[in-house]
Amino acid sequence: MLAEERFAVILEVLQRRRAATVAELAEALETSESTIRRDLIILAEQGKLNKVHGGATACDTAFDAGEPAMSAKEQLNVEQKDRIARCAAAQVQADDVVFLDAGSTTLRMLEYLEPSAATFVTNGILHAQRLVQKGMKAYVLGGLLKVGTEAVVGAAAVQSLCGYNFTKAFIGINGVAVAQGYTTPDPEEALVKATAMRQAYISYVLADSSKFGRVSAATVAPLDRACIITDALPDKSYAKHAIIKEAEPL
Repeated sequence: MLAEERFAVILEVLQRRRAATVAELAEALETSESTIRRDLIILAEQGKLNKVHGGATACDTAFDAGEPAMSAKEQLNVEQKDRIARCAAAQVQADDVVFLDAGSTTLRMLEYLEPSAATFVTNGILHAQRLVQKGMKAYVLGGLLKVGTEAVVGAAAVQSLCGYNFTKAFIGINGVAVAQGYTTPDPEEALVKATAMRQAYISYVLADSSKFGRVSAATVAPLDRACIITDALPDKSYAKHAIIKEAEPL
């Protein structure tokens, strides 16, 4: 197959799927992975795709390499996060055992939680403090405290999580994409999120509309593993892959 023919197929796959790995493209084109890597470099230089580690994404799918600090994240998309947080808080019942992930949107949930007999487990230091201030029962995971996001991560945190069975988990996320699923920049945080979701009967991912079509370095879970609570769904095709709940305006 000529190079131009390969280029056309690669771009057609990305237009349809939004993202693909080198291995997937090599199999589809029946060629070597080294050839695909060279093709992706050329197409990226032409501005026709985004080359990311292990594959490529469509040009309207953004790759995020880093993560802002919690103080900065709290200032982003405030109105949207408030809508999502109120909707998420309404899902908590008095007899729930809840995992509350570290994150700016999950932190906003606490403004809307009514005092109840629900039990909370969290890897967010600020989250634990505010839960106790509201008179809630809260457990904090042990482990490594990350500078910036103020999240507890690491092997000890994951081990602690495996001792719980949650009725509901509320997960903060950095990116939502069809091919890569739910993603976050730090593999250690991704492992904590993934473990909490496995231990939960129902998982909710809190993602404002800016998170859709974005990809970070570490995958947490495929889209069908959670219900997404968002302020607005920018692309209706996501509804084919996950349960979507759009929060009503405040």
